[in-house]
Amino acid sequence: MYKKWTLYLCALLLIVMSACSNEKQASEANGKIELDFWTFWGSETRRPIVEKMIDDFNNSQDEIVVKHTYVPWGDIWTKNLAAVAAGNPPDVIVNDIRSVALRADNNQVEDLSGLMSKGLEDKFVPKLWDTVEHEDKPYAVPFNTDTRLLFYNKDAFREAGLDPEQPPATWAELKEYAEKLNVKNGDNYEQVGFYPGWGNYGPPSWMINADDNVDFIEDGEVKINTQAKQEALEWITDFKKELGEETVQNMSAEFGSEQQNPFINGKVAMWIEPGTFFTQLDQFADDMDYGAALIPSYTEETGNWSSGGGFVLEIPKGAKNPEASMEFIEYMTDVEAQTYWAENNFDNVANIEASEKALENLDGKAKEVYQKTLESMEQTSFSTVSLSYPDYESLLNPYIDEVMEGNMTAKEALEKAQKDVEASKRK
Repeated sequence: MYKKWTLYLCALLLIVMSACSNEKQASEANGKIELDFWTFWGSETRRPIVEKMIDDFNNSQDEIVVKHTYVPWGDIWTKNLAAVAAGNPPDVIVNDIRSVALRADNNQVEDLSGLMSKGLEDKFVPKLWDTVEHEDKPYAVPFNTDTRLLFYNKDAFREAGLDPEQPPATWAELKEYAEKLNVKNGDNYEQVGFYPGWGNYGPPSWMINADDNVDFIEDGEVKINTQAKQEALEWITDFKKELGEETVQNMSAEFGSEQQNPFINGKVAMWIEPGTFFTQLDQFADDMDYGAALIPSYTEETGNWSSGGGFVLEIPKGAKNPEASMEFIEYMTDVEAQTYWAENNFDNVANIEASEKALENLDGKAKEVYQKTLESMEQTSFSTVSLSYPDYESLLNPYIDEVMEGNMTAKEALEKAQKDVEASKRK
């Protein structure tokens, strides 16, 4: 029995090896280099878009053929690092824009300086290109990005006696408007004007905004315990005290997406989200009269600092065909492909000319919101991962939570966070 199974397995192995050999021979006969492109874009919306772009590239030339491998969000980057360690990485991967330098420093990604076309960096938003450089060398190419806006209900503004064409410009105005927009029925809120703990702009973003874009790590120095950052946390907790813990908790429990989003269903009059929130509003709130504004500045003298993220295309360390991979990356980040991505995803792209073309091709409310995202991009902080303090967020965030839960004062929490982060400095 054992010999029978051994013979069966050997035969099966020969069949598999023969199939792989035939596939390789077919590939070589076709004279094309095969590239494996990993993304986490598997949704019904994004997967067809990225695969159309890949098909366009494959049809644009006769030397390279790219296949798309979808790897879920929770797995893609850990699997990539394992593949790099095993010496068998994908040829190109979509990766996080904030941590390129960390991967470069860890020798997990290829240096592109000897592969990319001359002047390539000039095609991209400068602050995005800054995120992909490490020791003056590029290790990725920016693909897409985002920035946050303040969306506000113009009908609610009118009912509260506010000018619907004049959104709040400063934190003081934001607080003033929020109080006027609150609608109560007895002790219960039918509408909350605004609460800075909701939406897609958390306490760290408010803290950087208040400090006029001084990040938590600036030029290798820890800048957590500053007066402005303390005041930002106090400002958020004051909002919570005025609304009441029970109101915040009960309303938060009811929040959801699409029609259950509190801005869409009229429970909250002002709400912060990335510009792509427009697609939800277009689908589920097409009868709402709303506006989009820059994030209010801390004072009249400071900036309208938003927070952003995004993704890059990079070649993992040890990829077998870096020249072909670079050719594919340059195609995916050039004007035609980037314009297609921007228009079909309503997404901010890294290529400057593509962003301008996408704006030209939009109209109505879509054009208004997209224009505002481009304005906001000028004042967007990306908070890239610090090489000296790569774990600062995991050390800082629990202290912020303690402040939000009322267990520590902002001053106490940030003093301790400052010391903990300083002690964590990478040797």
